[in-house]
Amino acid sequence: MTDNAPTIVSSPKVAAEARRRRTFAVISHPDAGKSTLTEALVLHANAITEAGAVHGKAGRKATVSDWMEMEKARGISITSTAMQFPYSLGDQDCVINLLDTPGHADFSEDTYRVLTAVDCAVMLIDAAKGLEPQTLKLFQVCRHRRIPIITVINKWDRPGRDPLELLDEITERIGLRPTPLTWPVGVAGDFKGVLDRRTGNFIRYTRTAGGATAAPEEHLTPDAAHESAGEDWDRAVEESELLEADGSDYDRDTFLSCETSPLLFTSAILNFGVNQLLDILVQIAPPPHGQLDVEGQQRVLESPFSAFVFKVQAGMDSAHRDRIAYARVCSGTFERGDVLTHAATGKPFVTKYAQSVFGQQRSTLDSAWPGDVIGLANAAALRPGDTLFRDEPVVYPPIPSFSPEYFAVVRGTDPSKHKQFRKGIEQLDQEGVVQVLKSDKRGDQAPVFAAVGPMQFEVAEHRMKAELSAPIALESLPYSVARIVDPEDAEFVNKQPSAEVLIRTDGVMLALFSTKWRLEGFQRDNPTVVLRSLVAAGDN
Repeated sequence: MTDNAPTIVSSPKVAAEARRRRTFAVISHPDAGKSTLTEALVLHANAITEAGAVHGKAGRKATVSDWMEMEKARGISITSTAMQFPYSLGDQDCVINLLDTPGHADFSEDTYRVLTAVDCAVMLIDAAKGLEPQTLKLFQVCRHRRIPIITVINKWDRPGRDPLELLDEITERIGLRPTPLTWPVGVAGDFKGVLDRRTGNFIRYTRTAGGATAAPEEHLTPDAAHESAGEDWDRAVEESELLEADGSDYDRDTFLSCETSPLLFTSAILNFGVNQLLDILVQIAPPPHGQLDVEGQQRVLESPFSAFVFKVQAGMDSAHRDRIAYARVCSGTFERGDVLTHAATGKPFVTKYAQSVFGQQRSTLDSAWPGDVIGLANAAALRPGDTLFRDEPVVYPPIPSFSPEYFAVVRGTDPSKHKQFRKGIEQLDQEGVVQVLKSDKRGDQAPVFAAVGPMQFEVAEHRMKAELSAPIALESLPYSVARIVDPEDAEFVNKQPSAEVLIRTDGVMLALFSTKWRLEGFQRDNPTVVLRSLVAAGDN
């Protein structure tokens, strides 16, 4: 086959491969156990032999999904990660595309990009803390994008709240009715196993050393469960019957329409309940479906190949300064070496260096199907939101930039690193690590970083020094509000006290104000000047 020859694949083949795919993200508030759950899922699928780190646990290795040095040092996820692995349930062979996301609010923009590329989300809730602010924001994004949610109440091995109370909170605060598929046997802090509400049986767990290997489980009949767990089992049965009487049983139609959320109880650190989550994902999570293009038309799965880039990441391999673009396959089939069209420029894009990504690890990828995430190396021309297609043109909706609330002037601290400084700033901007703003007044040597949260500045500063050998110093600016301003009004706004107009690298002009009250005062005094809002973190 030549590079320019189109790949012809029958529609039934494309549809069959798409049905095997389950592409989902794990979302949560920080410290809910998201990276630990991600690692446990991969462990139960036999993609790794031993689970990674839980920070504070001596002797355990770093998680596959948290590979950056800052992630290992701080114990939080800073960047999203893609992992693909096979998983079989009975005679059903599936391909899991798992996307781990940052939980910290400062990295909401990265999480939002990931949520444009999935068909389902697993919402992780701490058994002791319940719904937390970042969980609520991410849920709103899922609701807006019509992403079905499976809820997991984690850390049931530790003291926590009453399970019925947690269900009531979910219903009341986010309007999503939980429909438990499993129910805990034993109060929070004394986790013996779960009642499988679909079969009525008891799934009893056994601890393993440090939770580093898959926890053995036994399936017991109700009679045997009563003998084993006594009052804990009886209480679980009674509460399950209350749920049934209340109409809180799983219903596929209301799940897919984002009205209800199947719910499970786990202890990811002990690997309790993780196997059930994998099985549930295979059984009920929706497979890929046709994506809507920028005009609102559906691109059916059997159409010629198309994909959109949702993330660009550099620094994954210190030995190679390449850049990986993560692209979600939306239609057709992908074959390594295909010559695609970059919709933004109309230029060809050669896929000779396509890769399958598993955390930081990479391997050559020969083919991919709808729902898969492909890594495209040497992707200097690609940015988040870009569309790639073959044969039949299509453009998918762009990914909006969030409204920044923190701003800092950037200056190189080593004059001899001028070239590396400019290259590094450009790279961080293209990856979306921060937004980069400039003006004639400040010049190229003093660009402005704009961020949703201050930790983005720490990541940018660390990467400029560690990866790009161009150390920087940041000077905070006294702004906290940004609005889009039209070019004809920019000069007038720029003359106002406590305001400044800067240009983002995509050409959008942003008016920065010191406070929202200063903005409101300006708008009241100048009603003819049009200032438009950007997307705020957690907005619909």
